[in-house]
Amino acid sequence: MTIMERLKSGEKLVFDGAMGTMLQAKGLGVGDCPEEWNVSHADVVRQIHEAYFHCGCDIVETNTFGGNRIKLSRFGLGDRVASFNRAAVQNAHSAAAKNQFVAGSVGPTGEFLEPYGSVTYAQMLEVFREQILALAEAGADIICVETMSDVKEAQAAIEAARENTPCVVFASMTFNRDKRGYHTLMGTDPATAARALEQAGAHLIGSNCGAGPDQMVDILREMSEATQSYLLAKPNAGLPVLEGTKTIYPEKPAELAQKMQPLLDMGVRVLGGCCGTTPDHLREIAKLVKA
Repeated sequence: MTIMERLKSGEKLVFDGAMGTMLQAKGLGVGDCPEEWNVSHADVVRQIHEAYFHCGCDIVETNTFGGNRIKLSRFGLGDRVASFNRAAVQNAHSAAAKNQFVAGSVGPTGEFLEPYGSVTYAQMLEVFREQILALAEAGADIICVETMSDVKEAQAAIEAARENTPCVVFASMTFNRDKRGYHTLMGTDPATAARALEQAGAHLIGSNCGAGPDQMVDILREMSEATQSYLLAKPNAGLPVLEGTKTIYPEKPAELAQKMQPLLDMGVRVLGGCCGTTPDHLREIAKLVKA
């Protein structure tokens, strides 16, 4: 069955966990380009995908979070968009078995749209189109627009995916708590974001990063009250703490899974993890989801 058929049947699915912190544990240094590892360290990337599939994940994301031309140009690699994204999909598919899916990760460009920045909507759309076409042509089943703080930037990525590929589109925003509640960096609350992502054409919407499981429950509750779309949640392994010079995500695997039960109870259909999560965390989440 396709992923949409499985969701329509009522099935709950398990997304994978962190890629960046896993690569760092394997030797990715500060200032290194993670997407370049799809070519130079393909075996390492494949092993991470295999570990997530082996622990019970239904979906893994490609190592392409910063695989757009704007981000890659900061490493002097702007001409490698197609090769890095295609290699990333190949790495993920080589680890996948039947009924396991590959999601092409599409993160933010790091630039602001007009009037807050100098990038036009048309330029942003083209940046995303280039990356998303490479992911889709290499065989990605899903385009996952993630960790977005600007709804308009997310809409550009969704539009690029819907107009240029047949892929299912996931869209996920990042929220932080302030004195007025939860908002993105640009000031958008979860309910408003949910409606905007749905109207833009995303098949499944939700939130990732920025929050631990406790905060994610509150965020997804607000989103669920504003939309009829399928929902996804990928919290961090707790809120980060600094130990010396090292950032630590404190939630242990069983604790993280236990705190995600309310997300299942409210009808969230795809659960995974973000920063600090490992295959051990996802193994416990898979037990919860598949119970």
